Amino acid sequence: MATRPVYSEAQASEDARQGEAQPLPLSGVTIADFSWVLQGPRATSWLGSMGACVIKIEGQRRPDQYRNIAIWSDGIKNIDSSGAFHTLNFSKLDAAIDFTTPKGLELARKIIAISDVVVENFAYGVMDRVGLGYEECKKLREDIIFVSSSALGRNGPDKHHIAYGNLVHAVSGLNSVIGYDGEFGSTGSTFADPLTGSTMVFAILAALWHRRCTGEGQSIDLSMVESALMQIPDHVLDYTANGRVSKSDGNTQGIAAPHDTYECSAENTYVAIAVYSDDEWLRFRRAIGDPEWARDERFRDAPSRFANRNALDEHLRPWAAERSAEAITELLQGAGVSAAPVYHAKAMYEDEHLNARGAFVQLDHPVVGRKPVMGLPWHIEPGPSEQYWPAPLLGQHTDHVLRDILGVNEEEIAALREEKVIV
Repeated sequence: MATRPVYSEAQASEDARQGEAQPLPLSGVTIADFSWVLQGPRATSWLGSMGACVIKIEGQRRPDQYRNIAIWSDGIKNIDSSGAFHTLNFSKLDAAIDFTTPKGLELARKIIAISDVVVENFAYGVMDRVGLGYEECKKLREDIIFVSSSALGRNGPDKHHIAYGNLVHAVSGLNSVIGYDGEFGSTGSTFADPLTGSTMVFAILAALWHRRCTGEGQSIDLSMVESALMQIPDHVLDYTANGRVSKSDGNTQGIAAPHDTYECSAENTYVAIAVYSDDEWLRFRRAIGDPEWARDERFRDAPSRFANRNALDEHLRPWAAERSAEAITELLQGAGVSAAPVYHAKAMYEDEHLNARGAFVQLDHPVVGRKPVMGLPWHIEPGPSEQYWPAPLLGQHTDHVLRDILGVNEEEIAALREEKVIV
């Protein structure tokens, strides 16, 4: 289905070698990746796909939690078969090092010393307690870029609190504007995590540019709550400017009406329709045959339609229920009215447009076989801009990292493995 190539790690490495004359955007950048779960891995997989050498550091005693998350590929349940891990950790090396041991800590320090960026999203104080906080990393490399991401940031009275995505949605105010009739709702997913990961990519690229211009490294303190808060600026502004506290009100938007999702003829299918102006309303009326109810004085202009939106929807819902989402979309878009089917995962994966753009990349994983991941959401032309290989097995590249990058000899590697410092 995907128009992007199918990648294996060997193919990606060969592509990288052949592409030395036209390097990828982040070729030459090395990242020591201590992050886990969702937000940090999202960021570092994108950076790895842009050419950075990302060394994911995790231990057998405490591997990335997403290796054990219950989204399994084809029912295969082991530490290397998690679909959640697979889709968030492509284009990385994996070194399984127990950095809570003295020898493991020394190996982690050696990786940091040859890295441009350190990424972590543990709870506040964890990296400092194990001896790998920003000040210690600066001793290993003066111009290091150190990225810490946590629920509430690394300063302030609540910095010690631990929270995950759905709790962040509550604290950021996001849940207060999702729902109907003033009730609090939820996004239904850990929206704040991938959002913060995307924000992290921007912060890292800015820090790399700053270092290129000044020679200075930086410490980046990223807050999930503040990343989510930035997604509801209109609600914040309404309070700061007008003293109003926004309440959830379903799918309403400004004075647009109709403006909602409507159930269609096939089970569990919906179409979204948005009509803002009076001109759009006239086009909408003509498209649906200008029925008598549409000429009701209650719907004569935008403010009137918005005030009587529930009555308007009483006419639209039975009309939509007799038609497919695709037919309604084609009809209304053809008339210049905004409409689109509401996609679920299967529909998105099969969408002709997304596949024409190569939104999904097929990767050959050694345990679960060929599986798709969501690739970078941008494309750069001309020249190579991205590379992909599947998420690593736990410790898949430990020997390569120690031997070929750090210069540790085979006897030392064998001894470290015997002592269970590495996997």
